[in-house]
Amino acid sequence: MSNPILVEASRGSIVESTHRGAIAVAGPDGGLLFVIGDVLRPIYPRSAIKLLQAIPLIQSGAAEAFGFGDAELALAGASHNGEPRHVEIARRMLARAGLATDDLECGAHTPLGEEAARELLVARGQPNSLDNNCSGKHAGMLAAARHGKLATSGYVRPDHPVQVRVRRLIEELTGEALGEDRCGIDGCSVPNWAMPLASLASAFARLASGTGVSAEHADAAYKLMAAAMTEPFLVAGTGRFCTRVMQAAPGRVFAKVGAEGVYCAALPSEGIAIALKIDDGARRGAEIALAATLLTLMPGEAAAIAPLSDEAIRNVAGLETGRLGASGELRGALAGLRTLSL
Repeated sequence: MSNPILVEASRGSIVESTHRGAIAVAGPDGGLLFVIGDVLRPIYPRSAIKLLQAIPLIQSGAAEAFGFGDAELALAGASHNGEPRHVEIARRMLARAGLATDDLECGAHTPLGEEAARELLVARGQPNSLDNNCSGKHAGMLAAARHGKLATSGYVRPDHPVQVRVRRLIEELTGEALGEDRCGIDGCSVPNWAMPLASLASAFARLASGTGVSAEHADAAYKLMAAAMTEPFLVAGTGRFCTRVMQAAPGRVFAKVGAEGVYCAALPSEGIAIALKIDDGARRGAEIALAATLLTLMPGEAAAIAPLSDEAIRNVAGLETGRLGASGELRGALAGLRTLSL
């Protein structure tokens, strides 16, 4: 059975394209409040779980030892644009841990931000690893390794103590056994572990509420979510959805994108979390689906969230040529969730 259509792109009166997918919403105790589509099939969460991957940075004592504040913690869980402030904070994280750009094993790519990419080409031509959207995550992993007196070389390998600790933490939080059959290598070279959306939503909800997890885990997750909500620009950057949605509802929502159409989000004050994936990997579909779900859960923020859930499609001349929005099936399903949230 295929997943339902969650998002539609229309042109004129015709639906031109559709995005199928699945969404899981969990409550404070980790129990599912809402499900649409297959939320039990293992998927790779990709960068949507950077918060989980950053928890050892705090629990190891590295963040405190190296004086990492909200900016550094936000960047440790970021998929950033490579704008100047992103790059500078990643460089600062490395320097405080006595490390350098060459210690990063994430590889180099042109900044995700268009303006940042243009500026880089003018200034120095070739990108380096600091420009990689995952440089903050890697700087955090390196800092944890350095503070723990572990080898910094090869910190991306599945058998490195940093990655073993991350895997065990994710297993504990999700209840999933993450064997080799669940392991894939992410775009930035660290292990990524496949798991169901239901388990992801449950883990984020329990971390947000502090229910059913250790105080140490809840405290670390709170610090990372609070840092991201305090510094939303650092989590993504100019024009990016993660940044926009956290700015739209300051202090109310944490959101993090993952490649291939994945999103994880949490409402810390309510202890509610969302995990979703769009089957075809389209980020635009994931953004609309998340915004529609948040709009249902946060009716008091409708004025700020609604514009993110129904967006114009424009051509190069700026003319509106269509709309991108939640499907009728998703809107109908979310009506039941709205009853629960009121």
